[in-house]
Amino acid sequence: METSQIFSLVSSLAAVQWLLLIILPKWRVTLWLISYPLVPIVLSVIYCIYITGFFSISGGGYGSLQQVRTLFANDSLLLAGWVHYLAFDLLIGFAIIRSSQERNISHWLVIPCLVMTFMFGPVGFLLYQIIKKIRQ
Repeated sequence: METSQIFSLVSSLAAVQWLLLIILPKWRVTLWLISYPLVPIVLSVIYCIYITGFFSISGGGYGSLQQVRTLFANDSLLLAGWVHYLAFDLLIGFAIIRSSQERNISHWLVIPCLVMTFMFGPVGFLLYQIIKKIRQ
């Protein structure tokens, strides 16, 4: 499969999971998917497949911005980076849902946090931390 097809597949898979978190957070299927993080596991497997190219990129690495740019110039490693973001942002979304449900924080307050986590990762996490602190 082409990297562009895998990109579409993983993006769609993550988007469905995010919709469940935002729209149906207490549905038993959503709760099951949070307890048994199937989507992040699938994304992790795909990441492992595509990150193997890391070792063959001359000049690539994590020691400088230029080295990271060199890595991401390769479509397979760019895809690996994207899958990395999708998996970890979802895990943060799961943690936000669990925490908010344990603390009885209104889901209406959590929705913007989830949307921001989906779109801008750390911004949503930070927003949730602020809301959690205010609610304490």
